[in-house]
Amino acid sequence: MARGERRQNLARLGEIAQVAAKHGFGYAFGRNDGSSDEMNGGGAGRNRGRRMREMLDELGPTFVKFGQLLSTRPDLVPPDILAELRGLQDEAHPEPFDQVRSVLEEELGLTIEQVFLEFDEEPIAAASIGQVHRALLPGGQEVVVKVQRPDAERQLSSDIQLLYQVAKVARERVRKLQFIDLVGTVDEFARTARRELDYGIEARNAEVFRRDFAGDDRVAVPKIYWRYTTSRVLTMERVEGTVLGKVDLGSWSPDDRRRLGNRITETWMQMVFVHGFFHADPHPANILVRGPDQISLVDFGMTEQLTQRDREAAVRLLLDILNQDAERLPRRLRALGVRYPHHMEEELGDRLGVIVQRYSASAIGEIDAREVLREIFQTIYRLDITLPARWVMLDKTVATLAGVVLEIYPDLNVFEVARPYAMRMAAQRFRPDKIVDRARVDMGRYAEAFLDYPFQLSELLDEFKDGELEITVRPEGFAEAIDKLQAGANRLVLALVAAALIMGGAIIAVFAHSTDVAGLSLIAIPTFIVAGVLVAWLCIGIFRSGRW
Repeated sequence: MARGERRQNLARLGEIAQVAAKHGFGYAFGRNDGSSDEMNGGGAGRNRGRRMREMLDELGPTFVKFGQLLSTRPDLVPPDILAELRGLQDEAHPEPFDQVRSVLEEELGLTIEQVFLEFDEEPIAAASIGQVHRALLPGGQEVVVKVQRPDAERQLSSDIQLLYQVAKVARERVRKLQFIDLVGTVDEFARTARRELDYGIEARNAEVFRRDFAGDDRVAVPKIYWRYTTSRVLTMERVEGTVLGKVDLGSWSPDDRRRLGNRITETWMQMVFVHGFFHADPHPANILVRGPDQISLVDFGMTEQLTQRDREAAVRLLLDILNQDAERLPRRLRALGVRYPHHMEEELGDRLGVIVQRYSASAIGEIDAREVLREIFQTIYRLDITLPARWVMLDKTVATLAGVVLEIYPDLNVFEVARPYAMRMAAQRFRPDKIVDRARVDMGRYAEAFLDYPFQLSELLDEFKDGELEITVRPEGFAEAIDKLQAGANRLVLALVAAALIMGGAIIAVFAHSTDVAGLSLIAIPTFIVAGVLVAWLCIGIFRSGRW
């Protein structure tokens, strides 16, 4: 690292420390700002989520994106902070148009005038990595062009290095800041952010959504123009609609608001339960409204995939929650890939049962999906249970979706809309064609295992013959028992050796013909000394062990 760059990073770290102290987190950098009781649950800690959100917002776009990543990790972040971080929006000042032109022409190999009939210099949106402009292709197609900032990769790498330094400082100086594995989370953020630098990934995601909703005029997904798309430039069809956050819902009738909320919810339920590929960032800026029952989707950088097995397991979990069957919930979570020690199953079941019981008297439409999910994930968080990334992302998506729908139509419930999809999917498992498909797949697996069995048996016998077979047994407490047994055996050997020395010394003292000292044969004295030392060693060891 050059000296100038190192000096610049140190200055930026100082700035970060000042901003942290301003928002009550100066103790992480050794700043005495009166907030040392932050993690002790004092008055200062009650609004830590809001202050953390404001701090990240002030530090800039990269830290905002880091906060957005933390908002998808209920397994790491406490609920009060999680709720605040979900309100972060990735916004930034736009780049000068000369910089945009430079990136476009470098990527496409042509001037802007050669590629587009029209190109608006003023962006319609700007984020930390890129910004979006309206344009018109030679064929007359209206498009939007997403252009990466010229120094996005360099700036991102620099900010990630700073994040690593901040994480290490916070980890070393704040023992009670253990609700987040900061260094590991920065690793995850670095992988996610570098993927976002490749617009080709977002373009392929958009193509999948467009194929999934083909023929459904209620959900529009923009077409990708691959001829004008690279890893740093993304050109897509301009879809109609007004950004949801800018729609004047106050002028809409209650029925229209209900229809809009229902359309948005059904769209995501179809993604999750039918397609298994869902848009993981359903905040209002990514949903365009064309009418009460028509929407358009944009920004496909954050997505997640669910397998058929994942969806079936999720459906069973959802139905158990709706049917208030708490006893099955721990097993359902295990089927989802949630791993926890077997001895915790009863405690987990009891805690989830309390949550379900709390809503037992409520109708489905009265149950707040966000509250139920928040309590379930808070319970999992308190038990220190690790969740697979795809379910963490789904939780974040459903919670965000529930919040959006609540703003549109407070009486609409995500669970109420999700239940028919879950019931249909559960019923489909027993359709004759589905049963035949599952039987065919299972028979194929059994046949493959049966055909592999002779080869596996042959390999096992070869290892046995060559002496390479190792059998490892690890029952609970076995290692400790072996240590105790070995210590006892060692003491027994020492006792036998000491007894043999005493007996040998006595025989020598009686029968040896040598000079006597105090009535003992001189040649027997060393034997008695060694025996005495061994006996003393044994006595001290037994005394220190506390076992007589």
